[in-house]
Amino acid sequence: MEKVKQAIPRRSVLIGVVLTMSISLVSQAHAQVNGADKILKAMADYVASQKTVSITYDSDVEVITSNLQKIQFTSSGQVQMSRPARLRANRTGGYKDIEIVFDGKMLTVNDKDAKGYAQIDVEGTADQLIDVLREKHGVVAPGADLLLSNVFDVLMSDVIDGVVIGKGVIDGIECDHLAFRNTETDWQIWIESGARPIPRKYVITSKAVAEAPQYTLRIKDWKTDVPADAFAFKPDQSAKKIAMSDHSDIDEVPQGTTKPGGKK
Repeated sequence: MEKVKQAIPRRSVLIGVVLTMSISLVSQAHAQVNGADKILKAMADYVASQKTVSITYDSDVEVITSNLQKIQFTSSGQVQMSRPARLRANRTGGYKDIEIVFDGKMLTVNDKDAKGYAQIDVEGTADQLIDVLREKHGVVAPGADLLLSNVFDVLMSDVIDGVVIGKGVIDGIECDHLAFRNTETDWQIWIESGARPIPRKYVITSKAVAEAPQYTLRIKDWKTDVPADAFAFKPDQSAKKIAMSDHSDIDEVPQGTTKPGGKK
């Protein structure tokens, strides 16, 4: 009993210290609330000013199964863009290897695993293409928002709170760490500090879904040199041309998986 009595006050002191630290951190974050949008706007302006962009990335998508088990699907890929109307993206995951090529007039979706590609006429900008992929073909790709020409307006459209958390380090690079909230999601972004404010990490937490699944994007390389022929699709000799409707599963999680995270 004496040991128990001695342990109680020590634990109380520890809890008090933790609570004091937590309150201090929250106060500091809210004190900097007005700076979060400025840092995000600087990133948005910088990204939109890049006429050509080439990035490599890793992404994680968490899903909640029908028996409330959290499962994470991980992919890697590359995105190449030439504004306003050219885009090439590939994503390799554990179950699917997909490539999308858009030259401003035609969209090609190439399933490398199944060796089948589909092509449809789609005219417009890369921004408009992202909307088409989401609305008509079920490709959510939350990270694509970061490359939109109006990325600031899109990200801030439903924000109800935003704070500067402080500094963070992603792959050895110092970043500004921001956190934002809306009614259904919390999202965080780490933006490289200094003269090149590019996004380095992006996390979306779906509060409206049980177990709060997350989507995480980590940008590894960011370059502005894109080969001249990057947006010309050259099918493999063994690949067959198919209808777009035959591409039954081209999103980041397998078909039939329930309650994915990452929808802002």
